[in-house]
Amino acid sequence: MTRTFILLTASAALAACAPMESDADFDPAADAPPVRVVGEPRNCINRNLIRNSRVRSDYVIDFEMTGNRVYRSTLEIGCPRLGFERAFIYETPTSQLCSTEIIYVLEDFGGQVQRGAGCSLGDFVPVEYVEEGEG
Repeated sequence: MTRTFILLTASAALAACAPMESDADFDPAADAPPVRVVGEPRNCINRNLIRNSRVRSDYVIDFEMTGNRVYRSTLEIGCPRLGFERAFIYETPTSQLCSTEIIYVLEDFGGQVQRGAGCSLGDFVPVEYVEEGEG
């Protein structure tokens, strides 16, 4: 009986963290600058060509590449504190950063930087930034 209670509590806690499926208005990129998709999603990008990464929220990271290309990765499940801290690290043995990689939020606790939550990236969608109302 105790086991059932613990599992139900854990399930309820996880459900509280995820967007409600009935919330059709949920948009993980709502706080991100508007973009226009300019190509097919990719599983990987060349990490040596990443010029900058911009954390837009717990769900969205824009990878700005050399040559003025931008790839937006939307995480399927939000990464706790990513949007607040706006910093992350990853380790990959190759020159590719892939959607299968786990990123870790870098959390600042009184000047001490610690590795926080680990989250999986989403596909890399090539986008262009657009002005509000354009597109």
